[in-house]
Amino acid sequence: MTVWIIFLGFIFLFLALDLGVFNKNPHIIKPKEAGMWTAIWVTLSFIFSIVVNWLYSNEYIANPTGIKPAVASMKFITGYLIELSLSVDNIFVIAVIFASFKIPQKYQHRVLFWGIIGAIVFRGLMIFFGVILINKFSWMTYLFGAFLIFTAFKMLFKGEEEEFNPKKSFVYRNLRKIMPITSHADGEHFFVKRRHITAATPLFVALIVIEVMDMLFALDSVPAILAITSDPFLVFSSNIFAILGLRSMYFFLANMLEKFSYLEYSLIAILTFVGVKMLIIHYYKFPEWVSLGFIAFSLLIGIIVSIKRSESK
Repeated sequence: MTVWIIFLGFIFLFLALDLGVFNKNPHIIKPKEAGMWTAIWVTLSFIFSIVVNWLYSNEYIANPTGIKPAVASMKFITGYLIELSLSVDNIFVIAVIFASFKIPQKYQHRVLFWGIIGAIVFRGLMIFFGVILINKFSWMTYLFGAFLIFTAFKMLFKGEEEEFNPKKSFVYRNLRKIMPITSHADGEHFFVKRRHITAATPLFVALIVIEVMDMLFALDSVPAILAITSDPFLVFSSNIFAILGLRSMYFFLANMLEKFSYLEYSLIAILTFVGVKMLIIHYYKFPEWVSLGFIAFSLLIGIIVSIKRSESK
């Protein structure tokens, strides 16, 4: 419990510094700044894998799952890479939402900041119940595995789909029924008063749509990481580090998504792999280095092919 409290304390301390110090004044986050923060979060994540090794080797800290320190570190990194790779689709959807509601660039960070607070809470709940289900009902691994393979095949054969339009979404249409919404942003405010009526601004609407979309993406990502480990701390911490790095990655990659079009095939390969792993987990367990190596190799190939194809055009 002490480890959980310290970890959550560190996360919320950084979030407080983020909004109160580093981004106290709204500004447009340029690719150079976003690239720097992306590098910082990736570096912190790999440093934390060393902390994980220490935590799981410390005899004074409870290790109920009995995972060996080196294995725990590899599970953390593997889970982190899975979450990071599955965030690519999330970045594309966030870009569409911001464009649809015409959110000024300098206020986008504020929306994503509060979106992360909600994501931490919702992911925490999904992980909590997911771990309980897997530990209590062993057959749930087959259900999660089949779902991941189904998702992978759906991505592979989806063909030409209608583009996602946030203003036609179920969330936006029902939000308009329960509260007044203004058509123009009023600075960084989520709500404004109009003739004694409190109305939501496009910033708040974008925040709610992003939160709901994140929950939908979590339906893929949480089962995927549960295929790597059912240890609550490893699942939650790898998820949180990926979510915290999502903002800077968004500002870094938002204008370059088309260059990484072949990364989707890497995601399909990863989802298929972890799905198969869950289906056969009671009969054969892949060594941790195999899972980590496959995921890292898939991402690397997707990035290299994407860059080569974009340069040849």
